[in-house]
Amino acid sequence: MSATSPSTAQPGYDLVASVAESKALRLMAVHAHPDDESSKGAATMAKYVREGVEVLVCTLTGGERGDILNKAMERPEVLANLPAVRRAEMDRAREILGVEQRFLGFVDSGLPQGDPLPPLPEGCFAVQPLEVAARPLVKAVREFRPHVLLTYDENGGYPHPDHIMTHRVSVEAFEAAADPERYADCGDPWQPLKLYYFVTFHRAKFTALHERLLELGLPSPYEERLAPRPDDAEARKEFEITARVHCGDYFEVRDQALLAHETQVDPNGGWFACPVSVQREAWPTEDYHLARSIVDTVDQEDDLFAGIREKVRF
Repeated sequence: MSATSPSTAQPGYDLVASVAESKALRLMAVHAHPDDESSKGAATMAKYVREGVEVLVCTLTGGERGDILNKAMERPEVLANLPAVRRAEMDRAREILGVEQRFLGFVDSGLPQGDPLPPLPEGCFAVQPLEVAARPLVKAVREFRPHVLLTYDENGGYPHPDHIMTHRVSVEAFEAAADPERYADCGDPWQPLKLYYFVTFHRAKFTALHERLLELGLPSPYEERLAPRPDDAEARKEFEITARVHCGDYFEVRDQALLAHETQVDPNGGWFACPVSVQREAWPTEDYHLARSIVDTVDQEDDLFAGIREKVRF
């Protein structure tokens, strides 16, 4: 078991039997909004799908309060029907990635602005009691029976209230889904074996991309991001990378899925400022932090199913 991220299965849970009965490896990625799945871990999912892994994206909200970030999509018919547009975008991205996807039914909380911050909207996802917010995810875990869960760290990857709540419900589902006394009406118990946090936007990656671009005599979009700031000493914690999944061959698939979210992604924007060839050369992995594990692991992994594959009988 990982020394840095131990966890314990529920008492009486038959780990060997539960894994051995599986017919395929299964991965669940838990996200706050449509488009999050394409900007965090998308190439990893595309790689695993094409290797025969079953992958399910659970999207907790419909993105109803998101802004339109691509000016070309600021059209009256889009503004009047943004929830339906974002669902259609999600469906296109899902097809490109090759994953299954479910909306879990909560309403986007929006990103509050101002000082002091205004209260969150009544009834939105981030103000739900934890057991209410986690219930649909526990049900999805018990139905899909994933071996591995992916989600955000306790800061949400960035401090959007829906991302922070997504972290909370993901941890709750990981820890509760195998307990028959909790969420008893949500299906038969199932214990996921590993829980990872996305480590997507981190300094080491941006530094490597920046330096390689300069070596090639190309402009770098990362100079401002990497510039020292007065508050750097108080910068948000970066989680240790414990798993690096080599998925550079799927970066184009990731970008196609991103582009499917037309309201959220400007095709001429920063997402695509660094050529894929440079990304593949300088940083060909997507990175993760192992937060919980029921199986034995090593300190540095290149496979999210390390410690699991040998236990699954196909």
